[in-house]
Amino acid sequence: MIHIAIIGSGPSGCYITDMLAKKLPESQVDLFERLPTPFGLVRAGVAPDHQHTKNITRQFERTLSRENVRFVGNVHIGTDVSYAELKKHYHIIVFASGAPIDRKLGIPGESLEGVYGSGEFSRWYNGHPDNANLNPLISENIAVIGNGNVALDILRVLSKDVEQLRKSDISQNALDKISNANIKNIYIIGRRGAEDVNFTPMELQEVMSQSNLTFHIDTSNIPELPPEYIQEERLRNTAKNLEIFHNTKTQVSTADTRSINIHFLFNRPISTIQGDTSQVSSIEFTRNNATSSLSANSKNLISLNVGTVISAIGYTSTPIPNVPFNNNNGMFEHQNSCIESDVYAVGWCKRGANGVIPSNRTDAVTLSKDIIADLENTVPLPHKEGFSCISTLLDERNIKSVSYNDWQVINKAEIDRAITGKPREKITTVSKMLNLLN
Repeated sequence: MIHIAIIGSGPSGCYITDMLAKKLPESQVDLFERLPTPFGLVRAGVAPDHQHTKNITRQFERTLSRENVRFVGNVHIGTDVSYAELKKHYHIIVFASGAPIDRKLGIPGESLEGVYGSGEFSRWYNGHPDNANLNPLISENIAVIGNGNVALDILRVLSKDVEQLRKSDISQNALDKISNANIKNIYIIGRRGAEDVNFTPMELQEVMSQSNLTFHIDTSNIPELPPEYIQEERLRNTAKNLEIFHNTKTQVSTADTRSINIHFLFNRPISTIQGDTSQVSSIEFTRNNATSSLSANSKNLISLNVGTVISAIGYTSTPIPNVPFNNNNGMFEHQNSCIESDVYAVGWCKRGANGVIPSNRTDAVTLSKDIIADLENTVPLPHKEGFSCISTLLDERNIKSVSYNDWQVINKAEIDRAITGKPREKITTVSKMLNLLN
């Protein structure tokens, strides 16, 4: 039997598990996850009001229930089980561990209270055990740094009608905090121009359709693109985004409550975050001329009073002891997905934090073909025991692994806990999850 270990049960991990389990029916595919709960970014990164996106978990549930797939939750590879131990007992190892670490802005004031990375902030409102108790400052004036879909997710969650949020799987702590906040202004700030944003038009239009928002967009900085741009696929999203910005410049809130001003600021590289004592009070940025940034020492500094700063400028992967890792780009070292002989990477830990969920499927399709081709060139395979040996190690170390059936118990408990209208109320600590299983 071929023993395969997949590290990480997010989208890329579930996709590669499904493909290898199907294409190699005589194999045993073990899917390791640090938490007792599967699905990674889908569960803890996708915004809670986007339940249609989270529905992909139905497909992943079918993967986990396959006869030759074993979910092994609550096992931290690199801590509970070493890389060397995995290599000893598995024929194939695939790292699909994502990119959970927020990239730093690298500017003065980043460590002040009130400054958060978008990863930790989204994990907070999604009830992820790592950040469920973050208790962030949510001030009247909020700056979100970044021009990608994550920035739009955060804007939407902070500004959406509370009654709509009540129908999502947002954590109760986050719902209470956001609903009691007195948010007046949210600034979406990018260092480049409107033509360079990484918003998808559908996500941008969704935000622009919120009736409780008043938008402030300086269209003098937004170019008019000729109609032929819409015909070129590479530029189609750019043209659509610019059209949305132009069409929305005068939209004013029609809501009686929770009316919030949204400011899109382009060509504004942040130079510093200011604070009195330990808490953020303002940010300073320069006006970028779109071809070259002004230096941080420029006299053309502009100050903006904000009490909360959320940085959404990307993510890096988490190194695992003794696994080749590139600290410069924050990804595993690999050549065409191959880290070492019989060891591979897939998804964000391989290519960086970019693309949408289906991008990981495309990545997994390619890798599954490569793995099968490599296996055909290494016959006969040496005898290995797979999870039976790992299970013994876990028992010796008093580590309780969580099975797929165990996850079903946790899943049911979360659904049962939900009040009317909510799909689930997540359990936000590992200890409470494990107590359910005892």
